[in-house]
Amino acid sequence: MTALDRFAAGTVIPAQPLALTEDLALDEKRQRALSRYYLAAGAGGIAVGVHSTQFGIHYEHGHLLRPVLQQALDVAAEHGDPDTVMVAGVCGPTEQAVAEAEQAMSMGYDAVLLAPQGASDLDEAGLLERARQVGQIGPVIGFYLQPSVGGRLLSQDFWQQLADQPSTIGIKVAPFNRYCTADVLWGVAHSSRADEIALYTGNDDHIIGDLLLQYPREGKKPLEFVGGLLGQWSLFTLEAVRILELSKRAKAGDAAARAELDALDVPLTDTNGALFDRLGNFAGCLPGIHEGLRRQGLMDGLWCLDPNEKLSPGQLEEIDRVWDAYPQLRDDAFIDEHLASWIR
Repeated sequence: MTALDRFAAGTVIPAQPLALTEDLALDEKRQRALSRYYLAAGAGGIAVGVHSTQFGIHYEHGHLLRPVLQQALDVAAEHGDPDTVMVAGVCGPTEQAVAEAEQAMSMGYDAVLLAPQGASDLDEAGLLERARQVGQIGPVIGFYLQPSVGGRLLSQDFWQQLADQPSTIGIKVAPFNRYCTADVLWGVAHSSRADEIALYTGNDDHIIGDLLLQYPREGKKPLEFVGGLLGQWSLFTLEAVRILELSKRAKAGDAAARAELDALDVPLTDTNGALFDRLGNFAGCLPGIHEGLRRQGLMDGLWCLDPNEKLSPGQLEEIDRVWDAYPQLRDDAFIDEHLASWIR
C-alpha cells in the first residue's frame, strides 16, 4: 500500500494546528509533539499548512511555512511508516498556489489540499483552471471551506467538474451546511470519475453523520465518506481513530458499533460547538482548538498569528462545560503516558 492508496481507502488525517511561543515564534518542540501524538494515536496522515495551521503562514508570516511543513515530514520519517499520508495546504492566487504546490511536492508531500482562500477574485471557471494548474504539479484534494472562515458557496457543477479533473484524488467537504454537502455529493456522483474520488468529511459539526452516510446511486455502489480531514481530529485523535473504525463496522451491519456511534454523536457535536465557537460564528475556532490542546499539555498557549483571533466572550465557559460533561471523548491517559517522550 502506498500513501495514496491509504488515502483512497480512508483514514484519519488531523488538520495540524500551529504551536507558537508568546512572541509568535514557532514552538518547534511542541509542533513536533503534535505530529508525534497524531501518528502514535494511529492517524494515517497529517494535513499541514491548512486552516487549522493558520492561513497567515501563507502570507505575512510566510517564513514559517517551509519550517512547519518540514517538521511534520521529519516526524513522519521518524515514525517509520512510509505510507503516512502527508497533505500540504496551498492557497492564494493561482501563481502562489502553484508555487506552494511545487514546494510541497519537492519536499516529499503526497498531495495538496487546495483551499479557495485568497482567490476571491476568481469565478468558478477561474477556480477550476487554478485547480488544473496545481494538478499539473501533484495530486489535488478539493476543499469546500465554510464561508465564515474564508470559504465561499460553490455549485454542484463546480464539484462535478473538479471531480472530472484527472489530478483530483479527493475532496474535503467542510461547508458546515447539509445543503452544500449534498451539492458536493451530487457533483461527485455525476462525475465520470466518481469511483476515483475519496470523500473526506471536514464537517466538524457532523462527523459521525457524515461517516455513516451512504449516498445512493442507481445501479452503483453508494458514495460514502471514507475518512476525515478535520480540525476536530487535531484533538482527541485516539478516539477519532476508534470512531472511524466503528463507522466502518456500522456500515457493514454491526449494530453494536452503530449504537455506540449514536451515543457519541451528540457529545462530539456539542464539544465541537464549544471548541470551534459556534455561538461566536466560529471567530474563536483556532484559539478554541489551542485551548483544548493546552489543557492536555500539547500546546503552551492560545497564541495566534492574527492578534484578533482570541476566544470569544463566553467561549471559555462553554469549553469548561463540555470538558466536564464528556470526558469519554478525550485521550487524557494516553497523552499523559507519552507526553514527555513527544516534547523533546
